Amino acid sequence: MTVDPEHGLVVSAPAPGRRGWSEPATRDRIDEFLRSREAWIVRQLRSLEAERAAQRERGGPRDGGIVRYLGLPHRIRVVQAAATARRAHVERAGADDGDELLVSLPRRDRRSIAAILEAWLRERARHAVDVAVRRHAEALGVTPRAVDLRDPRTRWGSASKDGRLMLSWRLVLAPPGSLETVVVHELAHLRVFGHGPRFWALVASRRPDHLADRAWLRRHAHELHAALEPVAGTDPAGESLAGPEIEAT
Repeated sequence: MTVDPEHGLVVSAPAPGRRGWSEPATRDRIDEFLRSREAWIVRQLRSLEAERAAQRERGGPRDGGIVRYLGLPHRIRVVQAAATARRAHVERAGADDGDELLVSLPRRDRRSIAAILEAWLRERARHAVDVAVRRHAEALGVTPRAVDLRDPRTRWGSASKDGRLMLSWRLVLAPPGSLETVVVHELAHLRVFGHGPRFWALVASRRPDHLADRAWLRRHAHELHAALEPVAGTDPAGESLAGPEIEAT
């Protein structure tokens, strides 16, 4: 049972036909399971609705919307680029009322604001991850074979036994310390697979505050994954649409 930012409560069960899992029995077991976890479900769905309300307040990837970068809220400001410009340009800037991501948008660039920001953020993530890997790999005595940036929904990073690391580009939306903690976590797995005391001691040797860094990511996971999604209820032009409902599957 998980709470998905897009679909709400999702329950997975063996397919009918598996031993002991006829269709009526499956439904009965799911009903019993949900009743036994009712308090947890209610807390999680209320938290999800609160996060969706906060997302609507932030405004989504549009002029005036707010997105995190390096853990801090940045207001998106879209301006018309010079007539000779062919591609959009993103620049971080300071303003009297807070930090901004200034998007210079030429008429020839037909990409959405979300696509433009994602491309820019992925570049920043690539640089930040490479710097963190260089900073910690030698100290940990490891050399990753490859470091890929992806957009997983259920984890911030992973490490394979052949030395390949995968990290979420969305870590650049989080405070730099949280990004570094995930990098150290995956680098440490190149020496110790599993999460025993030796592994956590290795992580703490490089990131003493790793528990706080991981807690920040848990608290803000919904926000980071929804950061560049249109706000439910409107399209990019601001017209009203039917928003998604919480559903159980």
